[in-house]
Amino acid sequence: MKFEEFGLSHPILNALSEKGYENPTPIQAKAIPHILKGEDLLGSAQTGTGKTAAFAIPMIQNLTQVTPPTKGHGRKIRALVLAPTRELASQILDNFLSYGKNTPLKYLAIYGGVSQFAQEKSLQRGVDIVVATPGRLVDLLNQRIVDLSSIKILVLDEADRMLDMGFLPDIKNILSKLPSDKQTLFFSATMQDNVLGLANSLLKNPAKVHIETPKTDIERIEQRLFLIPQEQKSGFLVHFIKKEQVNSAVIFTRTKRGADRMVARLKKSGIHSEAIHSDKTQATRQRTLDSFRAGYLKFLVATDIAARGIDVDHVSHVVNYDLPREPETYTHRIGRTGRAGASGTAISLCDRSERGLLREIEKFTGKRLPLETAEFSDPEEGNEVETSTEPRKPRFLDNNFEKQRPNGNPDRQNRQDFKPWKQNRAGSGSKHSEKFNPRSPHPRKDHSEHSESGENSPNQGKRKKNKSQRKKFGKFNPKKGQSGNSKFNKNG
Repeated sequence: MKFEEFGLSHPILNALSEKGYENPTPIQAKAIPHILKGEDLLGSAQTGTGKTAAFAIPMIQNLTQVTPPTKGHGRKIRALVLAPTRELASQILDNFLSYGKNTPLKYLAIYGGVSQFAQEKSLQRGVDIVVATPGRLVDLLNQRIVDLSSIKILVLDEADRMLDMGFLPDIKNILSKLPSDKQTLFFSATMQDNVLGLANSLLKNPAKVHIETPKTDIERIEQRLFLIPQEQKSGFLVHFIKKEQVNSAVIFTRTKRGADRMVARLKKSGIHSEAIHSDKTQATRQRTLDSFRAGYLKFLVATDIAARGIDVDHVSHVVNYDLPREPETYTHRIGRTGRAGASGTAISLCDRSERGLLREIEKFTGKRLPLETAEFSDPEEGNEVETSTEPRKPRFLDNNFEKQRPNGNPDRQNRQDFKPWKQNRAGSGSKHSEKFNPRSPHPRKDHSEHSESGENSPNQGKRKKNKSQRKKFGKFNPKKGQSGNSKFNKNG
């Protein structure tokens, strides 16, 4: 099948030809006919399958041929695309500009992190298609700057990610401002219960399109696993980058602070990298992504918030520095490499505390990651380190487990018998034989050579002296600030 068979207009076909598009991808071939007919759509496809073009191309066709745009300031917003992150919104906008550059449509991206002044001016001049993140769009709605009463097409892209990020209240607020007679396109990489619940409340007799990730794409990605303690991961990563001569890599961390620490660690080893996460300004994030796309920046450290907004073809390696908490995120991470028919490598560094996450990933992907070992020298520690080779066998699968440890932890049982504070330290007949004196200059010294009565004990003189002083002066009362013996308190 070719794009000409969809009945697209010549301006759109010319733009696709300039992009090098000849044959549609599976999701494009299945979704475009339903969208051209004006039907609601429920689409499930992984990242990198051409999903953006699957809804952008028919939207441009319908908005230019079925309902031509109004010229001048009377132009109303007729299509709205909601995306979870700024990077993804910017990427979707670039696709609209590429596919519809020969059409009279106007496009605008609305997201936070930048001044809203330019967005207000564009809205006043009039736009046809708006790509927005829920947070900034709700802000403009509250200021009555955006009018969504003329929306004909609504698209929710990466709906599962938006729900994970807590955008459900904002989405409901936006939906309350939209007309009821509209076409709704719902796309999600995963179909969990909360995602299906939202889809069922929005869609009316939708056409369902489900595309599995092609096995050829997964086979092109070499997946490697190393069991490494958390404190040694950074040293191993530096060793791996230098030894393997990595050309370009995206390094995923779980937290923003971890991303910044990773950049500092790589810089200390002479490896230039930059981080993108939600604490960075939009201008900084965009500048970093542009530098990475152009090839000037070789190593990009990112959190999962940017996992679905990075569309770069030349990424050779993806590093899971921290394993993701959701197994679906693993697929989106490694999908940053092996694009455009190229091969790629996905590296996962697993700490002992992340074994549960590793099992969930292997269960989700249906593939056991091959374990590798490597010896490297950590420049921070100055010693040789070897990655773990212990088998990843579940703890309670051993039938002899109870026989080996019948009474629970044997170490704990042995510790109960070891009570040094109750040991006879000065002889059984001594007055202080079963007391452990922490103030003694040699608390663990064996005084068995002294007499059993304790008369020749080296500390006996001190004990008698201290006892006589306490009897004479009494105990000090910290509340009254004076000695407790009234005999010495009468004269102040």
